Amino acid sequence: MDMMLWNLILSGVIALVGWVLREKAAELGRITILVNRTREEIAKEYVTKADVHHDINRVIDRLDRLDNKIDVFIREQKSSNS
Repeated sequence: MDMMLWNLILSGVIALVGWVLREKAAELGRITILVNRTREEIAKEYVTKADVHHDINRVIDRLDRLDNKIDVFIREQKSSNS
């Protein structure tokens, strides 16, 4: 009789632990899906370092050309005033 009671108690504890672990595994699966979706959304909103460097280099190149044009204009103005 004691052995049967012990088997029932152990079976109940193991069943409870199994149920909790199954619920945790399901929750972990849902969280994994949410993390993957979040990563996809973040990738849509943000740019990479290479893209930023490329865009900034384009702006700097245009500013350099504008600076050169202003220098030429100032030199022409000085030479025409002299």
